[in-house]
Amino acid sequence: MNSKLKKSLLVFSISFVIILILFFMFPINLFDGEIIVKKGLVEEKIQRPLSLSYFIGMGYDSKDMDIIKDFYLLPKGYLTAFLLIFCFPALLSYRIFLGKKEK
Repeated sequence: MNSKLKKSLLVFSISFVIILILFFMFPINLFDGEIIVKKGLVEEKIQRPLSLSYFIGMGYDSKDMDIIKDFYLLPKGYLTAFLLIFCFPALLSYRIFLGKKEK
C-alpha cells in the first residue's frame, strides 16, 4: 500500500469514529423521524427530527418516555444518517487521496 492510500484510510477511519461519537453520544436532533405518542386509547404520529443517541438510550429522560410508544427514522432520516456517517468521511478521505503529489 502506498502512503497516500494509508493516509486517506486513516483519515476515513478517524473521521468516521468522530462522527459516530458525536451523533451517538450527544442529542443532536438532525435526522427526520416519527414518534408514536399514546394519549389514552388514541395513538398519534408526530414527525420530528430525532437524534441517533435516542436509539441507544442516551439524551432523554426516562420520564419523557412514558407517553411515547415508539420512535423510528423515516427513509429521509436514514439517508441523512448514511450520508453524514459514511459518505462525508469517504469524501474527505478521497480529497486527501487526490491531494498534493508526493515529491
